[in-house]
Formats: sequence, structure tokens, C-alpha cells
Amino acid sequence: MRADSHSSLACDVRPREVWGWAMYDFANSGYTTVVITAIFNAFFVGVVAGGEHWATFAWTASLSLSYLLIMVCGPVVGAYADAHANKKRLLLGTTVGCVIGTALLAFAGPGQLWLACLLIVLSNFFFGLGENIVAAFLPEIAHGEAIGKVSAWGWALGYIGGIVSLGACLAYVTWAQGQGHAATQFVPVTMLITAALFALASLPAFLFLRERARPQQAAPGVYAHAYTRVFETLHRARRYADLRRFLLCIVLYQSGVSAVITLAAIYAEQAMKFTTQDTLVLILVVNITASLGALAFGHLQDRIGHVPTIALTLLGWCAMVIIAWQSTTTSAFWVAANLAGLCLGASQSAGRAVVGYLSPVQRRAEFFGLWGFAVKLASILGPITYGIVTWISGSDHRLAMLITGIFFVLGLAVLLKVDVARGRAAALADEARESK
Repeated sequence: MRADSHSSLACDVRPREVWGWAMYDFANSGYTTVVITAIFNAFFVGVVAGGEHWATFAWTASLSLSYLLIMVCGPVVGAYADAHANKKRLLLGTTVGCVIGTALLAFAGPGQLWLACLLIVLSNFFFGLGENIVAAFLPEIAHGEAIGKVSAWGWALGYIGGIVSLGACLAYVTWAQGQGHAATQFVPVTMLITAALFALASLPAFLFLRERARPQQAAPGVYAHAYTRVFETLHRARRYADLRRFLLCIVLYQSGVSAVITLAAIYAEQAMKFTTQDTLVLILVVNITASLGALAFGHLQDRIGHVPTIALTLLGWCAMVIIAWQSTTTSAFWVAANLAGLCLGASQSAGRAVVGYLSPVQRRAEFFGLWGFAVKLASILGPITYGIVTWISGSDHRLAMLITGIFFVLGLAVLLKVDVARGRAAALADEARESK
């Protein structure tokens, strides 16, 4: 964050504050990488659920329930944060919840399906709310035209955080297997490692990130007021036609992204016959690719525009699905996985930046709540579709992967109808009206 970093930040923002904000992405990425993508998902299917034919569906159903809860609560939490200017306090609460939930997963072993499901629902619920809240700080710390670049800093550092957490777990798993330990012995320890790293790495955000928002109009009933603001936003959504279209685009392409993230290790082990150690090494490398992709496409986004950048990543996702579907060798699957990594960081970073760019300043936390709503809806549609296909088809993971590609094609079709310049003008016009 040097060279042109100061020109990319809002006038009263210091580099260490942006670093603190980005470090939260570093911190929480360990949860998604280790728990959702690399280790606990495969452990859940193969050990906790005993490898039953419904195991993948049970995993996706648990995640879907957590995302449904986030969809219901996310916009309201965002409205509450806007009205009372307490994003930082809420972020602390969600962080503690996710860290404790992750640590308790160490007690979810063979035959403890309901405990594992409950802890996944709770930990992922707190993770998702925290993700929404920290994203709402982005427009406050980044200069308007550089929001894509600053967002990419966070995503890139996030993937480095995933690498660190996964690397620490891989080192322990390698040692444990060398000692003859089984998965039921070393997987619980990886949950404790992940929780500890999340807690430690999140500290810079709470030390350096400032709460710049000011409390808005007070209401007799806090929660009623929050719901009122959400309904007002939805009612006035006709002013933000391009933002609405882009949120629909996010629902579609993120459905595919979510399926890949939550089922990567399961696909590698079930369809490609990877070992646990092979899978961890693969995902570790993919996180490096994703970090590079987030940085590269973040700069590209500010140069060629939001829509062309996201369109490129969606074309990449389509290519990845085809390669993975046809892969019969380890080398071919490695190509597909790294292409997914390159597009993963880029598409997620760019999507968050566009929402901030199209949002009026006085309702940014609220609109990021809607962004979280869209992402979590996608996190239900994509994985649950994959889970249902594998259940009905008798665990045909290749067919499920091919169907996942449809989400990327539909997302690209909707994206081509989004006019970012027109959407930005609508947001600025709304800011002007409310400032009078």
C-alpha cells in the first residue's frame, strides 16, 4: 500500500487504517478456507455423516440454513448500524461468535451429525454478518474512483490469510499423519488453530479502524426503525435500476462461485480421488492464485471499467467448469482449479466494489446489507442445487459441476444489461436530494 496508496484513500484516512481493515479479510478468510472449503466439509461428509449418499446434501442444507438466517438479519443489522453508527461494535460481536463456534467444531466427531450441523449454522451465521459489516467500511476509507483497487487489497490480503491458516493446518496434518493419527484426531486440532488465528489476526481492525458515521435519526423502537429503513430502501429501489440488475447478476454468478467454494474438497476427493493431503496442497496453491487474481483484476477494474472486468472473470468461470467436468487426469484438474482461483478473487472483489460505487453514501451499510442478502441467497441456490443433483444422481459430482456452469452463463447475460455510469448518477442524485 505505497506509491499511489494515498491518492486511493479518502482524505482523512491513514494507510494503517486501511491495513487494519484489510487485515479483517486476512483474519476471516481462514474460516472459509479451512472450515468451508478445505478440511471440515470433507470431514463432515466422510466421517461425521459416515459417507452416506445424503451426506453432501446434509452439508449444503446446513450452510443454506445459515445463509437464510443471514438473509433475514443482514439488511436489518445494516440499517441498525447506519442509524446508530456502531458498525465496529457489531463487528466485534460477530467475530467473537464465529471464533467460538469454530473452536467448538473440535467436539463434532463421528455420529455427532446434529452438533456439527448446529455449529456450522451458528459459526457461518456470525461469519456472514461480519462480512457484511466490514464491507460497509469500504466506501468510507477509499476514494470513489479507486474503490475497486482498495477492495482488491482486502481480497488479496484475505487470500494470504487463507494461505497462512491452511498452511498452518497442513503442517500440523502432515505431522499428525506421520505420527499415525487419524482424521478424528487431527481435524479437531485444525479447528482450534483456525479459531486462534482468526482471533489474533482480527485485532488490527479493532485497533485502527475508525467509526466515521454519525448516528442518524433516533427512533422510539430500534428494531422497528431498522425494519422501516429496510422497507424504505426496497420501496425506493426503482431509483436504482442498475444496482438491482447488478444484485441479480451477483445472485446468479455467486451461486456458481459458492458451489465451487463449499464443495471443492468434496469434488476433489469424490470425483478426482484426491487424498486429504493432496486436496490441502491444491487449495493452498489456489489461494495464492486467487490473491494474485484479486490484485491484478482490481487494477484492471479501475482501468477498463467494472462491467468488462467482471465479464472477463465470468468467461473464465465458464471455461473452468468445462475443464473440470472433462478432467480425467490430475494435471487437467489442477489447471481448472487454478483458473477458478484466478477468477475467484477477481469476481468477488469487483462485485463488492461495484455495490459501493452504486450506493448513496447515507445508506451504504444498508445497501451492503442487500449485497450480503444477494450473496447469501446465492450461497443457498448454488450449493443446494449441487447437493440435490448429487443426491438424485447417486453422487454424480461431474454432472453437478456441469450444471453449476449454468449460473455463470446466466450471470453474464444479466451483467451485459448493467450501465454503471447511469447507476452511479442515480446514487449521486439521491445523495444530493437527501443533503438538502
